Amino acid sequence: MPDRALSFGVVAEAYERFRPDYPAELFDMVMGYAGHPVRTALEIGAGTGKATRLFARRGVVVTATEPDGSMLAELRKHVPATVGTMQAAFEDLRPGERYGLVYAAAALHWTNPEGRWSRIAALLEPGGVFASFGGPFRLADPAVDEAVRAARAPFLKSDEIPSPDGTPPEQEMQWPGTELQRSRWFTDTRQSTIERRLTTSARDYIGHLSTISAYLVLPASEREQVFSRIMRVLPDRVEMTADITVHLARRSHED
Repeated sequence: MPDRALSFGVVAEAYERFRPDYPAELFDMVMGYAGHPVRTALEIGAGTGKATRLFARRGVVVTATEPDGSMLAELRKHVPATVGTMQAAFEDLRPGERYGLVYAAAALHWTNPEGRWSRIAALLEPGGVFASFGGPFRLADPAVDEAVRAARAPFLKSDEIPSPDGTPPEQEMQWPGTELQRSRWFTDTRQSTIERRLTTSARDYIGHLSTISAYLVLPASEREQVFSRIMRVLPDRVEMTADITVHLARRSHED
């Protein structure tokens, strides 16, 4: 796995504190697509369990997989006792039990593209649902956004992750929907957006940045400098757009 994928463990507590929970609307969207009660789910790259809780607290028996031991330890503090946990990268999972739902919350881009969809299909019941959801946090005020870009520029051109398959941002169907549409393992690919706007203090915004991999892989001295520079250009209250892009697809019945 790339270094950025395994950079979060050192900030597991901050990740839990500064990353927002997922809204109930997301659960309703996934279940509405499924069209029937989903009893079991496997989560890829569960982090500290933000999405785990969304499904587990509504009766789904979730198995949360996460390669980083520190993130998994933090997850165990916050999830219901019904949640099973497994320290494993997606590529280390072996076919066995099949689930009604397999999902990834802001984690799918860390997985190896080679054999990705056949691996996921092998973990799903025929007709089972795959869901991927997430999206970048962007400053809502264009002037603040430009000031932060300028402050960050000596250290990072961007703190976002580009589309894994090179899909341009103006294209209607975004990744991973683009790959799902081409995969023989899946059908009925859909893309939806849940609009979300968040407001936080300047200090908590820096706390959020401290959980983003682009900053985590910087040398500590550079990380301190860039956060100091950004802090100086922020207003007291920071508004962010944090829309959630949701991709859903159904496992085909062919094996």
